[in-house]
Amino acid sequence: MKIASFNINGIKARGPALGRWLDAAQPDLAVLQEIKSTDETFPRALIEDKGYHLETHGQKGFNGVAIVSKLPLEDVTRGLPGDDDDPQARWIEATVSTPKGALRVVGLYLPNGNPVELDSAGAPVAGGKYAYKLTWMARMEARLRDLMTLEMPLAVMGDYNIIPQAEDAARPEAWREDALFRLPSRKAYRQIVHLGLTDAFRARRTGPGHYSFWDYQAGAFERNDGIRIDHILLNCHAADLLCDCQIDTEVRAGEKPSDHVPIWAELAL
Repeated sequence: MKIASFNINGIKARGPALGRWLDAAQPDLAVLQEIKSTDETFPRALIEDKGYHLETHGQKGFNGVAIVSKLPLEDVTRGLPGDDDDPQARWIEATVSTPKGALRVVGLYLPNGNPVELDSAGAPVAGGKYAYKLTWMARMEARLRDLMTLEMPLAVMGDYNIIPQAEDAARPEAWREDALFRLPSRKAYRQIVHLGLTDAFRARRTGPGHYSFWDYQAGAFERNDGIRIDHILLNCHAADLLCDCQIDTEVRAGEKPSDHVPIWAELAL
């Protein structure tokens, strides 16, 4: 079973690029981020005409996540628990069943967190974007604690907006005070991983030079000045099924690409 994550940076702008990738890569299931569309205005035919089931959790002009699957999607839930007043569409879950067993899937778009606003004591300013990022990650950790009790494979996939280690950036020094790489951000990410999750990519690939995002400016892609912020985390049941995990770097060289590229994993499921 091939599962994938792709921040498409707007379904209206990147629909053709998404369609080309789906045709070429043929994932069995993919989670999408930054669809930037409401559920009602999402161009469903782009997905459904290719034989995929589709579930969205959209928001006008911003954020938005979706799951596309060749298999029926069951027990779909939308929104990250922990704050009923949070209007941002960043979390979706579903289960797919195969003849070999079921898989619970989370698709997420973790807050960017910039600009980093700190008070005189160095703490995140309440109500600021960085405070929201860290609070959201605490909610995410709480939800994953619940999901980790499931006796079934679990894949938590998406744009994490986290650079886990220095080797995950071409120029780590340039990101040192950025919300994606600040120590509190990485600490919150490590706490999530330490629940018992495996970074699928690092389980199969080591060393620097592997990135999933390049800025549109200053020829970043051509210079490979990128960062790895799109991740697939697997619980022990899913990690035992992991066959491979790769980043589709070449997608970034296509026509009108997203600034992200897909990451995918192959599971023996």
